[in-house]
Order: sequence, then structure tokens, then C-alpha cells
Amino acid sequence: MAVRACGLIIYRRLQPAACSKVTDCIEYLLLQTSYGTHHWTPPKGHVDPGEDDLQTAFRETQEEAGLQASQLTLIEGYKKELHYPVHGKPKTVVYWLAELKDCNTEIKLSEEHQAFQWLKLEDACKFAEYEDMQAVLKEVHQFLCSRE
Repeated sequence: MAVRACGLIIYRRLQPAACSKVTDCIEYLLLQTSYGTHHWTPPKGHVDPGEDDLQTAFRETQEEAGLQASQLTLIEGYKKELHYPVHGKPKTVVYWLAELKDCNTEIKLSEEHQAFQWLKLEDACKFAEYEDMQAVLKEVHQFLCSRE
């Protein structure tokens, strides 16, 4: 049986004065794990019994980054499933896209993470070492830019 996890790719828009073009105003939230290889990832976690995938994504975001569902806007039309092995077992991770309503909202990490960064696309891809995560970030960015 595959392990299933769900999360949110969270972005914020900076004030237009702070960026040269609209696409530069977008920053993505990545959290650095306090375990293992200390990799960087959006908030995500395992589905609890009785929870649906989207409930899991919001609960994990609240637990790991301190962000309430009311502080986020879920972006319609974007959902991505990744499939990869972890310790020899298949894992599925489902991501939705959400915008932080107030770009100055404080991030409150759980003990699962030791650091967070708001990163423009290029830096977010450097921090997210895994190719599939880099591809998702690029895809999300293209999706957001196509909606401008």
C-alpha cells in the first residue's frame, strides 16, 4: 500500500514596487526539515484516518507553518500528484496551490522544521533538491503567470 501525503504549495505576492515585473513579485514558502537530510519542502504530511486529502493539506499547513485556512486562498484549477519511492515503498503526494492573503503573516514552525524561507522561483528550485519538486514549482509559476 502506497504512503499518501498531502500539502499546499503556498505563495505570496510582494508589493509591485518591490519587483521589476509581476512574475518577480511571487515568492514560495519552503520549510527545512529538522530530521534526515534537512531537505526543503512545502508543508505536507500523511493523511489521518477519516480525513480527505484537502483537509490533510490544510491541517498539515497549520501544524507545520502556523497558517490557518482562513489566511489562505485556495487557487482553483491547480492540483498535482507526485509519485516516488521512500525507503523502497511507493509514496504519493498531492499538492494544491494557495496564496497567502497577507504577505506579512508570520510563519510559526513546528518541531518538524528548523527553518523557512520565502523564495523567488529560481532560488526555490535550488533549495528544493528533488527534480520532481523543481518541476512542480516551475509548473505552478507558469500557471500563475498565465493567469495574470
